[in-house]
Amino acid sequence: MDKVGSYEFLAEPFHCDFSGRLFMGHLGNHMLNAADFHSSARGFGMKYLMTINRSWVLSRLAIEMTEMPQQYTKFNVETWVESAMRYFTSRNFSVIGNDGHTYGYGRSIWAMIDTESRQPTDIFSIDDGAINNWIVADKECPIDKGGRVKMSDSAQLVRTIDTYYNDVDINGHINSVKYIEHILDLWTIDWYKEHQIKRFEIAYVAEAHAGDQLSFYREETAEDEFCVRIAKTDGTECCRSKVKFV
Repeated sequence: MDKVGSYEFLAEPFHCDFSGRLFMGHLGNHMLNAADFHSSARGFGMKYLMTINRSWVLSRLAIEMTEMPQQYTKFNVETWVESAMRYFTSRNFSVIGNDGHTYGYGRSIWAMIDTESRQPTDIFSIDDGAINNWIVADKECPIDKGGRVKMSDSAQLVRTIDTYYNDVDINGHINSVKYIEHILDLWTIDWYKEHQIKRFEIAYVAEAHAGDQLSFYREETAEDEFCVRIAKTDGTECCRSKVKFV
C-alpha cells in the first residue's frame, strides 16, 4: 500500500456557492474524510481507535487555494503523514484535478485523545508506533505551516450564535468544519462577489458543545486579511482563525 493516499471526490452542485465553486467548508470536510480513509486503511483510523477509547482530534488546519473546483468537477485529495511526535502528528493534503491541475494544498496537525478523560494520549502506543511506517518526509507541500494567530484587544464582536444538533460531530463536540462555516458567514455575499478566499487557517483551542453560545470577534490585521477569535459566553476561547482574501 502506498504511503500517500489519493481519494476522488465530486464538487456536487449543492456543495457549491452562488459562483458555482465548492464551498471552503465542504473542501475541508473532504480533506478530513481523506485523512480518515487514509488512516483507517493503514490501521490507525477512527473506526479502530473508537474500540479502544481513542480518537483523533484536529488541532490546526490551513488551506491555501489558487482556485476552487467548479460544480460537477471530479478531483482528488491526496494526503500523507509528514511527521509524528508523541502527542501530535502533521498531515498534508493536495487537491488535484483529474487533468493533473493543482487547485491547492492543505496542512493539518492532529492530536490523539482518550475519549473518556478527553486528554491527549501517546500516538506511538497504537500498534507499537505503526504510524512511523507511513511517514513521508520528502513530499512537497509548498504552503506556509502557519503559526499562532495574533489578535489585539480591539477586535470587534461581530456576532453571537447558538449551537444545535447539526453542529455536533462523532466526538460529541462542535464539528471542526462547522467552525469554518460559521467564520466564513461573517462576510456578506456582496463581499464574496468581489473577493475569493486565498488562504484559510484555524487553530482549535478548547471544545464547545451543543447549547453553548459562541461569540465571534473579528479584526482586520492587513489589507484583505482578517483574524477571528471564537469564545464561549464564559470567556473560554474555542479557536482562532486567519482568513486571507484576494
